[in-house]
Amino acid sequence: MATFFGEVLSVYSRAVEEDEEEVDENEEDAEILRELEEKREVHLHWSPEVSESLKSGNKLPCSDFILAVGHNAARFLSVYALTSENWDALGRASVWNERSGGVASEESTCVFYRPKDNPAVLICQVTCYLAEDQLFQWTEKVFDCLQLRQLNVTVLSESSVSEFKTADYLSSSSAPFLRSLHSAAFSGKPVCKSLEQPNIVTGLQAAVLNHCEVHRIPSIVYQCYSDVIGPDSVTMETFKPTLTKLGKSIKLDPSPSADILRKIVRTTNIQSNLYI
Repeated sequence: MATFFGEVLSVYSRAVEEDEEEVDENEEDAEILRELEEKREVHLHWSPEVSESLKSGNKLPCSDFILAVGHNAARFLSVYALTSENWDALGRASVWNERSGGVASEESTCVFYRPKDNPAVLICQVTCYLAEDQLFQWTEKVFDCLQLRQLNVTVLSESSVSEFKTADYLSSSSAPFLRSLHSAAFSGKPVCKSLEQPNIVTGLQAAVLNHCEVHRIPSIVYQCYSDVIGPDSVTMETFKPTLTKLGKSIKLDPSPSADILRKIVRTTNIQSNLYI
């Protein structure tokens, strides 16, 4: 190649090097995505007995799966069911995402319990945040461990009343209140009104209900709409009508002691105080 001044320069092309740099960057990006996907994977940690049974190809016997999503729903089950010593911690599901802060703690786990006198019942309390890309994964992994024959699923969940759509906005002044949504296979009678259109459920409760609809599993979601952000004793007790249904599967304490209620409320107040 000659310049305007007659100087001869060697021909030099960056095409090959640019292509190589682009390939390296793509491989690096792909590796980062793979590492992120592995980090965001949902992990199930069962007790040694359950783990051995699952490895042998067996499924967990389960006639009733009761899932509590959210602090109020989880505390409701703690007060009315899990306060007795009749329960065994069966396992947990751990997750990591942006909201978990990268720290494995109780806030980033979902705990499974089973009553000692009725191993066909399973309770799960979920108080951590699950990202959208983890909802399907959590649901698939958990249900893959359960015997689906004659399985019934009950989900207790909560949402802000600001998300509730209605033509009569005065009705929202009665918050907190319950609404229900069930799969086509559900044949029971809900303890509250059905969720009005165009309202929908989202999050883990929606993923579980969708899974049950696809696999024809009888299931119902009881969604509590509250005007209080965070754990609240009044919101927690809004789930009490479901006791009539849950009591057929598990032993419940319909009148928990004041000390138990006080302990739950006190813990809630401490966790909700930014200055403590």
